[in-house]
Amino acid sequence: MGNLDLVAIIVIAANVIISFKGFNDLNFFNRYKFNVGGIRRGEKIRMFSAGFLHVDTMHLFFNMFTFYFFAPIVIYHLGTLNFLIIYIASLILGNLLSLYFHKDEYHYSAVGASGAVTGILYSAILLQPDMQLGFMFIPLPIPAYAFGILYLLYSIYGMKKQLGNIGHDAHFGGAIGGYVVTLILLPSLFQTDLIMVALLAVPIVILFLMHKMGKL
Repeated sequence: MGNLDLVAIIVIAANVIISFKGFNDLNFFNRYKFNVGGIRRGEKIRMFSAGFLHVDTMHLFFNMFTFYFFAPIVIYHLGTLNFLIIYIASLILGNLLSLYFHKDEYHYSAVGASGAVTGILYSAILLQPDMQLGFMFIPLPIPAYAFGILYLLYSIYGMKKQLGNIGHDAHFGGAIGGYVVTLILLPSLFQTDLIMVALLAVPIVILFLMHKMGKL
């Protein structure tokens, strides 16, 4: 995945610059982080700006490392402009889902590009589902589509159990953004990869049904 498009480099640079500004300026960090109370007071910029702030350098590195590997796939298949549309749509949708699930938690806050990056990840999986993903803690590579499905199922579990200090809902919302926008931009996938399109929709349908039944 070596050569990054200029726009992808700019996205990484924006995340690094804004995150480091936040590391060194608490007032800046608090003014632009995702915060339910602030958003409900009309500070809508937080829905976007929070996606460029991070808790620490490890949080920033992990998101940008994932982005580095999957952004080129989306750009190769859909082009730079469509890649940017997916990134921004996933960022916003991730925060919208977070706001929906935490709308009554006035002090709930979050930061990170995870929603946008998960959208790019899920888009890349939809575009190239047969690629193999390897992880240090898993001895054998696994198909990308299996990872995508398992990751979102874990996100549902994390949302239900409120596991860790992780925005599982933002991750899930970002993945929905990547999935839906990719299909809008490339509807031919319904003809060429209908089974994969249906498989990757399974966690989204499960989330919808669980919410309808009051289990989330």
